[in-house]
Amino acid sequence: MPPRSRRIALVLLASLASAAITLGIGAGVADTAQQDPSRTLKDVAAFQSITDAGDRSRAFFTEAAKVITDPRCMNCHPVTGRPTQGDDLHPHVPFMQAGASRIGMDGLACSACHRAENTTIVGSRLRSIPGNAHWSLAPDSMGWQGHSLGYICRQLKDPERNGGRSLARIRQHLAEDHLVAWAWHPGDGRRPAPGTQDGFGALIAAWIETGAECPPG
Repeated sequence: MPPRSRRIALVLLASLASAAITLGIGAGVADTAQQDPSRTLKDVAAFQSITDAGDRSRAFFTEAAKVITDPRCMNCHPVTGRPTQGDDLHPHVPFMQAGASRIGMDGLACSACHRAENTTIVGSRLRSIPGNAHWSLAPDSMGWQGHSLGYICRQLKDPERNGGRSLARIRQHLAEDHLVAWAWHPGDGRRPAPGTQDGFGALIAAWIETGAECPPG
């Protein structure tokens, strides 16, 4: 092999080796993320050793709150009437006000950018724009950002703040609603909520069955 061809071959081999190492590191990071307890949900059976029903109920809610307090949910539950974005809950860009309709103001509705499904953006650092047919902001009475788990728990239980829902309807909303389901299918470039919607729904059902007790605070 001529010297120039040999040099080119060596460079290509080095590049391939570097790519393989990078992919290996990436896989390791992914595996570590999957094992992160904050990114998983314990099964209902994991709490059966807690003999006191009230303590067990609070434990169910605390576990389910991994989803409730995840950025995929929190971004749509601000206390300002203005959505946030990203894992750091930074202000929505462009500036957006939900208005009384919770779907934007006249002339700038959420649907102007958020379609009925996630939209992939080729060549953009955003990678995708989230979407759902029912995309909207939660009502002010269900603002979660900045509140304790106990406060959020009491919000969920209070018909005057939760849209007049019974606990049964709260479970149905969290376990079956299509917009809630988006949190586990948020589009390219976003980390999904912990666990699965089925697992989340089971924890909420168990919380209700044990008295729907709230954590302190």
